[in-house]
Amino acid sequence: MTDRPASMAPLAIYRRLLRYSLAHWRLFLVAVVGMVLFAVSETAFAWLMKPLLDGSFVERDPTIIRWMPPLVLGLFLLRGAAAFVSDYYMADVGQRVIKTIRTELFDHFLRLPSSFYDRNASGQLLSSLTFNVDQVANAATQAVTVMIRDSIKVVGFMALMFYLNAKLAVFAVLVSPLIAVLIRWISGRFRRISTRIQHSMGELTGASEEMIKGQRLAKVFGAQDHESQRFDRVNERNRQLLMKRALTQAASNPVIQIIAAIPMAGIVYVATNDSISGAMTPGAFAAFLGAMVGLLNPLKQLTTVNATLQRGIAAAASIFALLGVDAEPDSGQQPLGRAKGAVCFERVRFAYDPAKGEVLKGIDLAIEPGQTIALVGRSGSGKTSLVNLLPRFYESQAGRILVDGVDIRDYRLADLRRQIAVVGQEVVLFNDSVAANIAYGEDPAQVIERVEAAARAAHAWEFIEKLPQGLWTPVGQQGVLLSGGQRQRLAIARALFKDAPILILDEATSALDTEAERHIQAAFETLMQDRTTLVIAHRLSTVTRADSIVVMQDGQIVEQGSHARLLANNGPYAELYRLQFREMEATG
Repeated sequence: MTDRPASMAPLAIYRRLLRYSLAHWRLFLVAVVGMVLFAVSETAFAWLMKPLLDGSFVERDPTIIRWMPPLVLGLFLLRGAAAFVSDYYMADVGQRVIKTIRTELFDHFLRLPSSFYDRNASGQLLSSLTFNVDQVANAATQAVTVMIRDSIKVVGFMALMFYLNAKLAVFAVLVSPLIAVLIRWISGRFRRISTRIQHSMGELTGASEEMIKGQRLAKVFGAQDHESQRFDRVNERNRQLLMKRALTQAASNPVIQIIAAIPMAGIVYVATNDSISGAMTPGAFAAFLGAMVGLLNPLKQLTTVNATLQRGIAAAASIFALLGVDAEPDSGQQPLGRAKGAVCFERVRFAYDPAKGEVLKGIDLAIEPGQTIALVGRSGSGKTSLVNLLPRFYESQAGRILVDGVDIRDYRLADLRRQIAVVGQEVVLFNDSVAANIAYGEDPAQVIERVEAAARAAHAWEFIEKLPQGLWTPVGQQGVLLSGGQRQRLAIARALFKDAPILILDEATSALDTEAERHIQAAFETLMQDRTTLVIAHRLSTVTRADSIVVMQDGQIVEQGSHARLLANNGPYAELYRLQFREMEATG
């Protein structure tokens, strides 16, 4: 991705990451207490083998026999309660960390400039918001759990081993790292296989998604057999990998046990050789062996926790880099209640990428309050770029734009944008009710009369009242349950609901049929009387009544005037008009 600040050191990243967990220090502390009790109970179970065997079975001590059952039960209860407390409260901390980071990232996305989204793939941004945040939470909670709980286990088991037999403990300490390294190597092998399976699942999902989206194309081209064969190949590859994983999973425990049995056999030999280890009771040996076996898992966890940490740190670096991207500049201090609607472009120059050249080259354009200005020209002439500068979606490199005689950069950004309603050629609807989409940003139930009035003015009421739930009918993802023309009219109704003094209509009627467009144009003629309107239109027949038509070409204004005057000039506008007229005649 681009627009990223300089990378942070891994330690600095992890410190910043831990602050998210420590913000919930009370919950974190409860979880840590649970971890400590759990680790202590594990060590206590190993120690319990000595009195259990020596006192109960060898010495037949009645006191030990009487107290051993409740002691075992008590330890099980303590262990279970401690496991619940540590797991639940650490999970709570983890979910709170995920919620906090996702909220920060989502809110930051809302404030990033449009240029950032031009240079960054949406899929990568969504991955940061979902997958990367999960990785971060694992590093901030699960890795901490392993480091605290398993470190205490290691210390406890080793202390017990040295307490029971120091010489044997030294031998065990020497061979335990070898076991841990071997287990880690085998685990890494299994992890690589799992990664290949994940990739295969991605292929399987991708093939399925392509087929579902392209099912009509497959039918019309008679390619069902081709798609079936392609899916079968991917499906078979996935089955083979899954069986390979099943084989490795089935073999993993026996292999690890065999590896662990080799040094343990050596320990048993040493333990039974009194000249080397000194005499050990059966209970002491069983406790020692239990501590030795118990030591393996925390050692394995501690040797593999670095992978979780590194994944979390890498994900956190990506997230913190995104959070470090500068938000839209909003240094204006001047408030703006309701603008009169005077708009003036003065020598405005703009480039999306200076290396690729300017798309606007010194634009001068004055618009009086209430005027309707039509921007026409071939694709790429700069029409949309010009209107996108008015709500400050982008910043011009030179010149200035005035609203009511004040540079728009001097206004507070929220105040400026409250003056502008936009209907674009790409309609954006949200998976909510019709009313919620019209009253976007407000509670529709509180303004239902205004919602209905806007719907009627946009000629959308005629289809809304026929919907199953009227204004409260869900429109689906991106308005998929509505036709193109219906979606466009809802977008227009949303702009009318806002009742802004400045309207930007970028191909606002492009998806409407001729009848619907006639109704919309009639509504606009009434509503535009008290509003400054900038209309971008491809079909010149829709802008003939504009107060002034601005013809753009290669980022410059080449002609301006009324429809009749521009036709009389026989210039670029007349040429465009005749070309469209011929195309309309040709298409009949």
